[in-house]
Amino acid sequence: MSIESANYLIRGLMDSSIELHQILDEVPIGIAAFDLDRKMVLLNRKLEALTGFSNEEAQSLQCRYVLRSALCHRGCLIKQLLERNGPIDTESDLINKNREKIPVRITAAPLNDINGSIVGFIEFVEDLRPLRDCLHEDGPFFFQSKLIGKSHEMQRIFRILPVIAQTDSSVLITGETGTGKDFIAEAIHQSSNRAKGPFIKVNCGALPENLLESELFGHEKGAFTGAVEQKPGRFRLANMGTLYLTEIGDLPLNLQVKLLSFLDDRVLHPLGSTKGVHVDVRVIAATHRNLEQMARDGLFRQDLLFRLNVIRLHLPPLGKRGEDIKMLMEHFLQIFNPRFKKKIAGFTDEAKHVLIGYPYPGNVRELRNILEYAVNFCDGSKIQEKHLPEYILEYDSSMIGLDPVSTAEPSRIQTDSVVQRNQLSWIDTERQMILDAIIKARGRRSQAAKMLGMGRSTLWRKMKKYGVIPQN
Repeated sequence: MSIESANYLIRGLMDSSIELHQILDEVPIGIAAFDLDRKMVLLNRKLEALTGFSNEEAQSLQCRYVLRSALCHRGCLIKQLLERNGPIDTESDLINKNREKIPVRITAAPLNDINGSIVGFIEFVEDLRPLRDCLHEDGPFFFQSKLIGKSHEMQRIFRILPVIAQTDSSVLITGETGTGKDFIAEAIHQSSNRAKGPFIKVNCGALPENLLESELFGHEKGAFTGAVEQKPGRFRLANMGTLYLTEIGDLPLNLQVKLLSFLDDRVLHPLGSTKGVHVDVRVIAATHRNLEQMARDGLFRQDLLFRLNVIRLHLPPLGKRGEDIKMLMEHFLQIFNPRFKKKIAGFTDEAKHVLIGYPYPGNVRELRNILEYAVNFCDGSKIQEKHLPEYILEYDSSMIGLDPVSTAEPSRIQTDSVVQRNQLSWIDTERQMILDAIIKARGRRSQAAKMLGMGRSTLWRKMKKYGVIPQN
């Protein structure tokens, strides 16, 4: 193809034609397309930035002269793709025009025409530098299906995931809301022998009971009023793959019986059918509820709990994952930078202090939302305290981990000295009040913050502002 033909158009998707590059340039990972001779057809803007080659320069060049990956020497990814007859995902590196070695994740797939014949290839190239830059060399990490962590708790989970993936046993994933249960379930599926099969997710609490039964187990035509055609149900759609039942604690009791029956014999009984249907499905369930307590209260069948609880994974809350918070902060920053067309380099010390000290009751999901908010409002090169949501800045962390100075309730600072200084400005007055509190609390900021009636992070911010502690 000629360079002039680089402005490819997509027809039939909308009422008018759309430029392909207009879509691909908005994707935050590199994309390249090749013809059957492995000559470059197009690069999107992200891959231009990674390789240093413009789309025009790369036209008709062999892919190995543009991507210049180590894979080109130890085994062409396209050749492997043809031999395997399916997509390939691997980590490698590439050398850009500035002779920089960049770690990347490459996913290659064939491009087929409407007749199913291969007419070219496409590769997705993800820059791994942002993630690796935020990692220390003193511990391992795991990065697959959006999982990140080097804390002891997460490393234990990552070590057993490959083992779990190679079995067909039922898995029960527990943990607070926002800890990443969905990502763990998907990682198990993607690492298993069922990875080429479907991964079907059903939220057991999202549909009313009468619709949920049909959604899960399917129905025959005429099974009930409005059943004008046969419906296979999610179990049959997940055949040869994985069915992920999230919020399993919300599953009604009568459907718990049907699920238990399926787990025993792997046979479905659709509504209105007199015949059972055998389905080969692995079941993964997840919940933030205490199923043992629900079983004692008669709200969840104990025998179903036993069947689901063959393998159990408990995800720790983010507050117990130590330095994972810093890693996730950097990770989400790299996600939102290109999305909002920002070039934010990092965080100020004050912002880091607030983010690391916050307990995150909403866990990883809450941290992600906080960073999305901050990137939206950040207008400089670093995220500052003012860019964070107000509720975090005002959070009273003095109630957590108080220093055991005294069992007595600390009193608030008396205003006698403030009256004597009524001629001073509020800034001078507040500064002196903070000094008085720090002295009275013997340097313990948790105690001082409580005496002053403010959050510990707010006190720390004001101490920096008024020079009570030295500026970095």
